[in-house]
Amino acid sequence: MYGRFATAFAVAILFWACKDNYERVGEEAAANVFPQGVAENFELIYTQARKELSTQDSSTTRAVAILKSPLNEDYDNMAFKHRVFPKGLYVEFYDDKEQKSTITADFGMVYTQTNVIDLRGNVVIKSHDGKKLETPQLYWDRSQNWIFTEEKFTYTNEEEGTVMDGEGMDFNKEFTFFRANKTFGVMTIKDEADD
Repeated sequence: MYGRFATAFAVAILFWACKDNYERVGEEAAANVFPQGVAENFELIYTQARKELSTQDSSTTRAVAILKSPLNEDYDNMAFKHRVFPKGLYVEFYDDKEQKSTITADFGMVYTQTNVIDLRGNVVIKSHDGKKLETPQLYWDRSQNWIFTEEKFTYTNEEEGTVMDGEGMDFNKEFTFFRANKTFGVMTIKDEADD
């Protein structure tokens, strides 16, 4: 009995002696990272002048995009500038004809310096003409207006009655050019009538 007690005591002392008491300072200390700004119930409206302005002109503007999120954290004070939407986001995009397309995601990050947006968790894009893309993660390069993912996706085109599942794809913002890496699913191909 004393042997078991002595063994348990020795193991307890061993774990207590292995405790890390080293105080980290300087560069090896974990840096505290804080945003320079936090906004709740965030809404940002991107606008564009209807015509190019000179120094004396005035013009009406039109909404290009409306971004809404319950929470926005601004880390533009960091060496690698970025903004985070940890509770998700909803975006409305308007084309030149003011037709609305939408994007929703559970999480979003905007890399300010590279103009790349990283969307994660239940990402859904709905275009004004009924096309819909669903994927767990999506990247959007704003400078090139190019959208891409390496994850699985489902692409639905109500107008043509097609549903395509696949893995890995890229396309332009208007869905006029679309390239998928691996595809499977139900697709209907329309034959042109012979005259």
